[in-house]
Amino acid sequence: MNIIYTGKQNDFPPQYREKLEGKLHKISKMIERKGEKEAHIIHRQERFLHVVEITINMFDHRIVCFGEDAELLPAVNIALEKLDKQVVKLREKWRDTKRHPASPPELESAAEPESKPGKSKKAQIYRVDHTSNGRKPMTLDEAIMEMDATRNGQPDYLVFRDADSDRLSVLLRRRDGNFDLIES
Repeated sequence: MNIIYTGKQNDFPPQYREKLEGKLHKISKMIERKGEKEAHIIHRQERFLHVVEITINMFDHRIVCFGEDAELLPAVNIALEKLDKQVVKLREKWRDTKRHPASPPELESAAEPESKPGKSKKAQIYRVDHTSNGRKPMTLDEAIMEMDATRNGQPDYLVFRDADSDRLSVLLRRRDGNFDLIES
């Protein structure tokens, strides 16, 4: 991490610089991916207060932290603590943002040929119908009569509990008008 000092540079003794650079190096591990980051450290003295400002750019955001104290080292530590909290918060926010999948996976059979590269695939939208299990068991004849009664606009199948065997059954209407029965 490149560190640029501005302001009263002579007030930073070598021990303070080593501590500051060590802590910034730890923070830079959370920030850096590919490339160098820069930290701008501005020190100014207002009356009896040392004001330390640390500025870092991270994920296209500028993080600015201030530390004020009567002595230089506590002011630097306050600014570094604030910087650490902001970096952790921004990194978690960046990591936890909701990412949208490209599109739902499409089901293809092995027998179908690959699509041409020039054509784009459209996302399939699936509809799920939920029904309650409040129906009483019915016979096969009752199921056929119910499918005939609800022929328009309803799916060509009916799931019901068989009254004779008390097992789940599926009645399917074929395209020729006949029925198939699947028993569990």
